[in-house]
Amino acid sequence: MPNSLLSMLNIEYPIIQAPMAGTATVALAAAVSNAGGLGSIGLGASTVEQASEHIRALKRATSKPFNVNVFCHAAPVQDVATEQGWLDALTPYFEEFSAEPPLRLFQAHPSFNDNPHLLALLLAERPAVVSFHFGLPSAEAITALKGAGIKLLGCATRVGEARAIMAAGLDGIIAQGIEAGGHRGVFKPEEDIELGLFGLLQLLTRQCSLPIIAAGGIMNGQGIAQVLKMGASGAQLGTAFILCPESDASQAYRSQLSSAKAFHTGITRCLSGRPARGLINRAHQELAKLAIPVAAYPQAYSVGKALHLAASQQGCFDFAPFWAGQGAPLARALPAAELMQQLITELEEKRR
Repeated sequence: MPNSLLSMLNIEYPIIQAPMAGTATVALAAAVSNAGGLGSIGLGASTVEQASEHIRALKRATSKPFNVNVFCHAAPVQDVATEQGWLDALTPYFEEFSAEPPLRLFQAHPSFNDNPHLLALLLAERPAVVSFHFGLPSAEAITALKGAGIKLLGCATRVGEARAIMAAGLDGIIAQGIEAGGHRGVFKPEEDIELGLFGLLQLLTRQCSLPIIAAGGIMNGQGIAQVLKMGASGAQLGTAFILCPESDASQAYRSQLSSAKAFHTGITRCLSGRPARGLINRAHQELAKLAIPVAAYPQAYSVGKALHLAASQQGCFDFAPFWAGQGAPLARALPAAELMQQLITELEEKRR
């Protein structure tokens, strides 16, 4: 199945496992890469020390190319009134679980754009691929990474973002449709036009010269074949890999994804401060009705995670960030290598 993406990334099959920070693991990424796809790990919530450990462990687990993903969000301007208002609004939920809310919101990890130590690590370790979410880093960072021989991918949810990726000199575009699980890759959340993958692919294949990787609701070889026929050079799957034993998904996450709840996903900003699609719960249904603005990302995520922890310690998962795409009911609980073989077989059958 020759195409420009396969040769550029030096992979055998047009299958990319989504980075899924907090859920993807070294073992999962290694299994996908070893099976001929492109395994990925997300470093958005990692310290530089943790990122170093992950990359070095992945190098030991596979000799094949892999991708590391970083978050390039703009650092939010501190808004004390909004942050305190959001914290006050969530306090009754903490009280429901006899827990103390945080005294303040905080930014746990800096954006890649404000983290020169993480850039230095990537330049030293030189993973085969680095992908960007929530925007792009500086021109200087891009030049340095490309100079180190690293292939660069950017996430686009609209034509304007794809054009910015091309202008920045990256090597490929991840076209993320509204169907995708997890955080929307929009550069500016307030400008999200919520394009579905079908419409987005049609626009980008006519507007862009770079290889396009389709993302959003793809769960099997049939879906991969369909996006390839529409002009994509590859497909990125995330939710499809969550039930693999190699993922770091909790038992509660796995149970809900394997239940009827998988048919009900929705996008909310109330868990993290940025729009993200996951299994619908009280956070989606109740917090969205609060008549106050949500604190910015990632500050809102600090209190969102604290509330989930307080609830989960009492066996309640009503506020869990169980990210999942619209194809969630099709997730299969298979070892990653076996799932990869299934995807490859299904894809080859559809391409005959």
